[in-house]
Amino acid sequence: MKDSSQDKDRSQRKDRSQKNVSICWLMVLLVLTVASASLRVCAEPISLQALVTPSTTLVKDGQPLTFAVHGFIEFHSLAELFPYIESQKQRWSVPGGLDEEQRRQLAGDLLRHGIESRVISMEDERPLETLVTHTGEELRQALALVKEPVPPGYGEDFLAVQEKWKHSLNCWSASPSIYGRVLSNWYPIEEGIQLYGETYDSTEHFWQAVKYHPDVTVADLTELLGLLQQEDWGPWLARLDSDPKIYLPNAYAVEFLRHNLAPTFAPNPAPKNGQLQWFRDEMGRQGLNASDHARALQQRGAHPLRFSAFEEKVLWGDLADVFHLVYRFSLPDDPLRKALAARHFDAVYLGERRMGFISEEFRSLMLEIWRVKYLQMARFREIIAAIPVEIRLSHFLNDGDSPDIPIPVYVDYLNQIRALALAR
Repeated sequence: MKDSSQDKDRSQRKDRSQKNVSICWLMVLLVLTVASASLRVCAEPISLQALVTPSTTLVKDGQPLTFAVHGFIEFHSLAELFPYIESQKQRWSVPGGLDEEQRRQLAGDLLRHGIESRVISMEDERPLETLVTHTGEELRQALALVKEPVPPGYGEDFLAVQEKWKHSLNCWSASPSIYGRVLSNWYPIEEGIQLYGETYDSTEHFWQAVKYHPDVTVADLTELLGLLQQEDWGPWLARLDSDPKIYLPNAYAVEFLRHNLAPTFAPNPAPKNGQLQWFRDEMGRQGLNASDHARALQQRGAHPLRFSAFEEKVLWGDLADVFHLVYRFSLPDDPLRKALAARHFDAVYLGERRMGFISEEFRSLMLEIWRVKYLQMARFREIIAAIPVEIRLSHFLNDGDSPDIPIPVYVDYLNQIRALALAR
């Protein structure tokens, strides 16, 4: 009886063991199946028809992909863009605004930029992949099947964007192409780059650092941020919004300021300016001393990359741009303008040179620093010269422009430098 009981117990343990193994395998298979399904969802291609259909909202990792006009006015679908375009036409139809031809041109520009921003996503390569891996005729056929209402020029703009990006390389830090990443200003330079007597971790570090006068300290920046946080920016921005001669040539700059000056209301004890407060908090998080000089902080010290190129842009670059742009668009008798001028945000200072923040002279400084990177540094000269001349170097970031150097100027300079590198 004892042996029989032991045999039965062993048999039961074996059955339980086999069941446990089966359950484990089932769990593994379930996990693999879910993971595989997730991979298929993430990697699922976007059809050409879906891409050109205005109501389509593209989704990645369960979240809708946005695109923008002027960098900050965001949409989920092209159908959402159309009413905005119409509102801008009506906005400038008032006396002193734009005539019919100018409003038509404005609408066309907004549509083209919106379509390009939809395709050249900073978060997902699939829209561009879909567009450039189909023929022009296939795109025409897909556009012909669109049954939803579209504004004039919709099909022509899609075809123009396709033609441009079949022959262009987007040079930015997250480019899928090694060449595109290396040709970005954000690309970290291991040995550093010598510019105007100082060493920088990248050309981005120099470009943002030079916006600060050598004498400006962290204490100066904190004081100015405090002054900006006390302002009511509603009437100030309304003045820029109401004048087509100010807003239209500077739309990105105005929307940039609206974003950075917008207040967010804390329930207790008082309202704070969201992004302005973030600048202050971020400088505190970085452990900066009040006496530290802003430009020197961004130069290479004992250790490289104290600030990443991303931090250079979103902290130092955006902060300087806010100060320079508020100075530029403020009225002459504005006390805040005088406070900004006292901290040298009335211009860009480099040695004996004094350059307007929005000026041809300051913009051409980009060409000067690229002469060092792409003509004097052999490894970068070989990279930029290795790209076939049939490929145009470009730069497109969610329709974000730049008041200090507009994207068309940036792109033109980049192709000029490539031509010089090829000539050598």
